[in-house]
Amino acid sequence: MIKRHNSAAIMPMISVTVLFFMWGFITSLNDVLIPYLQNAYSLSHFAANIVQFAFFIAYFLGSLVFFLCSRTGNDPISVWGYQKTLVIGLLIGSIACFLFAMSAYYHLQFGYFLAALFVLGLGLTFLQIAANPFVAVIGSPDTASSRLNLSQAFNSLGTTLGPAIGGYLIFANFTKDSNDVSAVIVPYLFLSALLLLLSAFIYWSKINDKMETSNAQNATSSSIFQRKYVILGALGIFFYVGAEVAIGSNLVSFLRSTAAMSETLAASFLSYYWGGAMIGRFLGSISLSKMAKNKKLLFMLLLAVAGFSVIFAINYSLHHLTFAQVSLFLCFMLLNFLCFFIGKSRPARTLAVFSLANAVLILCSITMKGDFSVWALLSIGLFNSIMWSNIFTLAIAKLDKTQTATASSILIMMILGGAVLPPLQGLLTDLTGNIRLSFIVPLISYIYLLYYGVRGYRLGLEK
Repeated sequence: MIKRHNSAAIMPMISVTVLFFMWGFITSLNDVLIPYLQNAYSLSHFAANIVQFAFFIAYFLGSLVFFLCSRTGNDPISVWGYQKTLVIGLLIGSIACFLFAMSAYYHLQFGYFLAALFVLGLGLTFLQIAANPFVAVIGSPDTASSRLNLSQAFNSLGTTLGPAIGGYLIFANFTKDSNDVSAVIVPYLFLSALLLLLSAFIYWSKINDKMETSNAQNATSSSIFQRKYVILGALGIFFYVGAEVAIGSNLVSFLRSTAAMSETLAASFLSYYWGGAMIGRFLGSISLSKMAKNKKLLFMLLLAVAGFSVIFAINYSLHHLTFAQVSLFLCFMLLNFLCFFIGKSRPARTLAVFSLANAVLILCSITMKGDFSVWALLSIGLFNSIMWSNIFTLAIAKLDKTQTATASSILIMMILGGAVLPPLQGLLTDLTGNIRLSFIVPLISYIYLLYYGVRGYRLGLEK
């Protein structure tokens, strides 16, 4: 059995919380890297979006290896334990960031950057698979849920601050030449050192999380393929991650071409897209609770104001974005608020409502011009917020423990959508010469998620 050392849980919890923040920060930096590398190497939109392919294909291949190992009774988590798996992931990530910085230092070809990002994705795959359960085992099981929510909130904070801070460092601080790749050297060397320190800290933490290895084979796990809602849910993860990453990857280019923004300013606006997801997750945690309605409304309002204040303060201090420039975002926050109540705290209903909202917002950004179209696209992050958790919950409903483990591996593999849809959207931009029209790719994704929330989640549920 897993042994928990509650007296030693505080510092490991702090380090893992920092880990979740860094994980989100590094992932969202890709959205800044795409336009930066596109300028430096004179890339097409399709070629620039290969950045996301190289990064997210690693998630698919890494989780596939974990899945195949677990099917043969050699699950890496059971063999190594969560702690060692986390350390391995952090070391791989540190090496990848160092390789990325060296590729810039020696002015290597674009392919070397892609290789470094692939290695970074492999490292984060280890973290993705091990981090959540690790948080659960480093303290009392009675407060495991609270610790997980705290860590996930910091992950969202990382994805929010990544574009704002990363855009400031890369575009404004470390280079004066948009065709010079050297601007990423210092930021990625810093990330490499930080990940290395985190790996050392977690390695020396006195935590025995080694699981008993079970040789029992799961004779019934293949039966999940007969449950349509599981497979449709896996497709839901594919389209959700693909749409979220594709929009984030192309937002800077969208803002530059449609609103004539500089790269630095566009990167700062991008933080409202990821920040919206952070706000929505806080609101979702309250909305889906059993709290009384009046308290629920009050806490959701306070969290929304606090979340907006954090994003605004960061962007005002770094990029001098005034309240007048971003005030329209508050209108979409109000719409998000309303949609939570229309969802009535039901996962499928909320998923359907939010998917419909995102489909409408994309149509507005495609067909309209001006500030409204910009903020309609940026506000999609607010409605992306609950999609991962809701799809995941619906896709593993009524499965036993062994089936749930198999289904979870398949669902994580479908992060593959983040590798496939961004290059597809980039290709559509190159073919049509119209970046607005390319957002049809995520539009189709949200239409599918609307279907899953209305009907797909029920197919085969009775088996």
